[in-house]
Amino acid sequence: MAARLKEKYHAEIKPALQKELGLKNTMAVPRLEKIVLNMGLGEATQNVKIMDPLIADLAAIAGQKPVTTKAKKSIAAFKLREGMPIGAMVTLRGDTMYEFLDRLIAVALPRVRDFKGVSSKSFDGRGNYTLGLRDQLIFPEIDYAKVDKMKGMNVTIVTTAADDNGARALLRQFGMPFRAA
Repeated sequence: MAARLKEKYHAEIKPALQKELGLKNTMAVPRLEKIVLNMGLGEATQNVKIMDPLIADLAAIAGQKPVTTKAKKSIAAFKLREGMPIGAMVTLRGDTMYEFLDRLIAVALPRVRDFKGVSSKSFDGRGNYTLGLRDQLIFPEIDYAKVDKMKGMNVTIVTTAADDNGARALLRQFGMPFRAA
């Protein structure tokens, strides 16, 4: 069964975006390429065992096994050696990407305390959007009783849009709750 947002994209969003952006070619309409979830944990330099719950949480949120990220170079001031595990990341594509975005917009973001919307300034100039989350408890997959430490994460949404306006229009069509300027 195809993802709900994927069907909505092809049926409603794509024609609406083509009209809104004034594009003649349907292949030029911006679309989602991938979503990257990234959790960094600097305290892993002292104790590598803290990584296990982090990886389990990220796997529960994403629905697939994360890759541990390792330090690229040694920094003596942080007691960091090259090759030490310092975080975890997952790249979502295809149906899992659309399922995650659907859960993020419909379930997770409304659970944020005092939520007024996400910033519309977090675009990088090339049509990609990065969203920082303070804790992983906003996702319903995480059991509150088992969490020992609050961990933030970055969600990067990579689109095929050439500029920020195309990506902003795409995410607005998907229902991303941008803050009123």
